[in-house]
Amino acid sequence: MNPSYGHIFLYETLGTATLLLLGTGVVATAILRGSKGENGGWLLINFGWGLGVFAGVYVAFPTGAHLNPAVTVAQWILGNVSAGQAFVYFAGEFVGAFLGAVLCWLSFRDHFDTEPDPGKKLGVFSTGPAIRNYPWNVVTEVIATFVLIFVILVAGGTPSGLGPLFVALLVVGIGASLGGPTGYAINPARDLGPRIAHAVLPIKGKGSSDWAYSWVPVLGPVIGAVLAALVFKAIDAQSLFPTATS
Repeated sequence: MNPSYGHIFLYETLGTATLLLLGTGVVATAILRGSKGENGGWLLINFGWGLGVFAGVYVAFPTGAHLNPAVTVAQWILGNVSAGQAFVYFAGEFVGAFLGAVLCWLSFRDHFDTEPDPGKKLGVFSTGPAIRNYPWNVVTEVIATFVLIFVILVAGGTPSGLGPLFVALLVVGIGASLGGPTGYAINPARDLGPRIAHAVLPIKGKGSSDWAYSWVPVLGPVIGAVLAALVFKAIDAQSLFPTATS
């Protein structure tokens, strides 16, 4: 598969927007005042994000359904996408994440206006630590993203090669097991795109976008992806796993 730059941008934008609309939407459903799903709990959020991945992979299937710069970084290191393709993937992922968050705000506008807690409003858009300790927050994101990327690579390549349900359940599992400390961004676009949306949208009483933390869910997943790709490449060199293909 060698999609054009235009196709990469289009499908990754649409797929990531779908992922973020459903992912941020389930958070809004679970935590915003007056929502019919208010107080739905952590597992509702985990499954909602997993189903968001499920839908997003189907939408972006024609271009490999990366939906995540960490996936793209790993595929780039393994030589499955070129530098030019990688940057187009990045562009589609970040634009799609921003658009998905905007659509979520439009869907829940009245609830954003009536929710008094600015922290909950930000929590719909982006992740934040349960205990703020930047070095250890980064470690958490590195470990969680390593699990995501390494399992994807071991199982056969890009998410579209695995099947959407497999990747969805993997994301649910990571959220349930490793999401408690930081909210498991495991995807730089998933956090940064919506954080920018939070900063620019006219959300009543929204408060700070917490830019002091914003680098953690970008750097941690990138490091995790690099480590996962390098470990997989070293193991694959011993012919223990099939070579990943895009």
